[in-house]
Amino acid sequence: MPDLLLDTLNRTFGYREFRPLQRQIIEATLEGRDVFALLPTGGGKSLCFQLPALIRNGLTVVVSPLIALMKDQVDQLQTSGIAATFLNSALDVGESRARLRRLHQGEYCLLYAAPERLMLDDWKANLRAWNVKALVIDEAHCISEWGHDFRPEYRQLRELRTLLPKVPILATTATATPHVRTDIINHLNLANPAVFMASFNRPNLTYQVVPKDQPLRQIVDFATKRNQESGIVYCTTRATTERLAASLAARGLATRPYHAGLSNEARSEAQELFLRDEVHIICATIAFGMGINKPNVRWVIHHDLPRNLEAYYQETGRAGRDGMPADCLLLFSAGDAAKQGHFIKAMSRLQEQQVARRQLREMIHYAESSACRRQTLLAYFGEQSPTRCDACDNCVAPRASYDATIVSQKFLSCVFRIRQSSQLSTGMNHVIDVLTGASTEKVRRWNHHTLTTYGIGADVDRKEWAAMGRELLRQGYLRQSGNEFPVLEITPAGLSALRSRKIIMLTPPPMARSKTKLPSRRTGEIECDEALFDRLRTVRKKLADERGVPAYVIFGDATLREMARRYPTTKEALAGIFGVGQRKLQEFGAAFAAEIAAHLQAHPRVEFAARD
Repeated sequence: MPDLLLDTLNRTFGYREFRPLQRQIIEATLEGRDVFALLPTGGGKSLCFQLPALIRNGLTVVVSPLIALMKDQVDQLQTSGIAATFLNSALDVGESRARLRRLHQGEYCLLYAAPERLMLDDWKANLRAWNVKALVIDEAHCISEWGHDFRPEYRQLRELRTLLPKVPILATTATATPHVRTDIINHLNLANPAVFMASFNRPNLTYQVVPKDQPLRQIVDFATKRNQESGIVYCTTRATTERLAASLAARGLATRPYHAGLSNEARSEAQELFLRDEVHIICATIAFGMGINKPNVRWVIHHDLPRNLEAYYQETGRAGRDGMPADCLLLFSAGDAAKQGHFIKAMSRLQEQQVARRQLREMIHYAESSACRRQTLLAYFGEQSPTRCDACDNCVAPRASYDATIVSQKFLSCVFRIRQSSQLSTGMNHVIDVLTGASTEKVRRWNHHTLTTYGIGADVDRKEWAAMGRELLRQGYLRQSGNEFPVLEITPAGLSALRSRKIIMLTPPPMARSKTKLPSRRTGEIECDEALFDRLRTVRKKLADERGVPAYVIFGDATLREMARRYPTTKEALAGIFGVGQRKLQEFGAAFAAEIAAHLQAHPRVEFAARD
């Protein structure tokens, strides 16, 4: 079996070795076991069910939540010579019937379908008749109410266990907290599943947070330096996506907006242009993303603060799916945090609000913390990591701490005195009102203008006090309790520091560090003949347009870079290139070999240092 797996991997997909955990997952599912697999975006989840489908004698049914994702994956499979299809509402009646007929005739090994379609009565009969050998629940986190992208229709999928009791189920996802993982396994009724969890770490991504300051200028500067590279700008509101997209387009950047309020035609057009590299930037709400299989997104910017770390991880994960370097930039402002607070108040369920407030505090902590960004993200998912990643702003340009003992004593003392005098705790804004000597209705009503701490911080700006308060929270000198109206309380550690006058070191909030020199995105990229790489991209685009598919369906950037490094001028030489399977070699090999030969007639070979 191992020889068969490697042979199939190389012959069909053009890969010489498996990525971490792929072989183990494939072997477990071929043994007939239920499997739960958590692999990060770009970690090769799809191969874990596509390759076994080629070996089994029967049909593998893949549950996928989005039409665009189905079509994209089927395009790639068919280009590699794999008998795959999808059925969804985008097809006309005639085409649907033709595909159903071929399914009944056993002509496909892979079928993609939406969850709600599988549960229709006539589909239940079809599933029994189609010699189904495996069920795959892709984006399985959608089944959990605790997940960031819950979809009620996914709940029905547990009925598949009753309908096809002997068919093994593979549940895959790229992001799930421990709670969500348990939810997925229980709701799908997986029987003693083999569980595989890869690291959440995306080492090819670089993380940076800068204060939001004229965000249009910041985004234009960032995108202009990455000319012709694909990127996504995430915004909270539909209006912001449209306004920003128009402003970027007016400055010569090929940009389109994408949000749920646009017509289906407008969304489809924007997505198609982006996938085909005719539009380089998408300004989008969270409606854009899960169905995007575009591997060469080189950067993601968050114009607004994401609602939680899970969403942030998922959205930044759309960069660098091909494993090559990519940048993630978050523009942060306290005002954005307040906006998210207003959205939370609009939630109907108290429990939902409580969870959202806790998640928002974690997101703010990430943005303001001086700790390694990667370490903070991985810790959220319960994973330990090195203290330094050397690929985030806090590692590359750490902020120096300062002796903040005096101002910290003032803040802690004010919290203590308010509680002591009134037998109640208050929110941070009220503490700052007392510190700065504000004459508010609450200050007067509660006689807090008579406290010894009233006005002792009038020489410090409110924003600075708020930043220090949040830093004292992060360091454990204060805690926040309550839900809709969280209040500050001094912790035993804070009380001890107050009484002993312990030296307290604080780190200032991030400054505008747009000029901070982060590690080059090219670190880790395949060094190649850039002029030849551009020529090969042109050939790829032409072939893709002729077939009506995105360029990466022909070959990914990593494959083209390998060609532009090794200069294969014959189909035989191309056979050893990463990502060149037999079908693609036969169909596209001659065109790329000829282009490389033509380039060498006019240009000398470039010599490259050996790779590790």
